[in-house]
Formats: sequence, structure tokens, C-alpha cells
Amino acid sequence: QAQLVESGGGLVQPGESLTLSCTGSVTVLAFRSVGWFRQAPGKQRELVASIAPDGTTEYADSMKGRFIISRNSAENTMYLQMNSLEPEDTAIYYCNVDPPLSRWWGQGTQVTVSS
Repeated sequence: QAQLVESGGGLVQPGESLTLSCTGSVTVLAFRSVGWFRQAPGKQRELVASIAPDGTTEYADSMKGRFIISRNSAENTMYLQMNSLEPEDTAIYYCNVDPPLSRWWGQGTQVTVSS
């Protein structure tokens, strides 16, 4: 049963920005490391970025400087601001705890970067 729900995906052109949202329970977002993951067609799911309860963030190398992960515990929401999007960023984006729990994978939100 998914504990987190993703939203905010869409179709954008290269170079544009998009912000994803992930809503969940207080106990998850406030007290556990949570992350954004993505899976592109024909590829394995990979970690995009994660944020710890103390606010420490980590990013995959290809996202550093372009993506920003943040959390608003009062709103039980985590965000992924994606800037300078590239066609290679096209994927389904998921949120989960980090490390992820298999039973918590949700439907994800589709991000398509295309001109």
C-alpha cells in the first residue's frame, strides 16, 4: 500500500522547468529520509535525490545543479524542482523512503521532455 503520492508531471520542452510534489504522512516525511526516483523506458529505476530529516540532501551526479529537493513538514509534502530539463530526463518519477521499500512504490508521475 503506497504511503506517498506523486503529482506534478507533464510535458515540457527542453530547457524548461517543472516541480513535482509528493504528499505523505507526517511520520514518513518528518522522520525518515525520503527521495525521488525515476525510471526511463528500458532502464532501471534510479535515485534522483534524497533528503534526510535534518535537511541534508544528496543528488545523483547528472542532477546536481539542475534539480532541487525540498520538504515542507508542516504540509507533509516533498518537492523536486527540476530546471534545465533535457530529453534524457524523460521518465516516470516516484517518491519513496530512502532506501526504498518495495511495497511503497506508487503510480509515479510522468515527465516528458520533448520539443
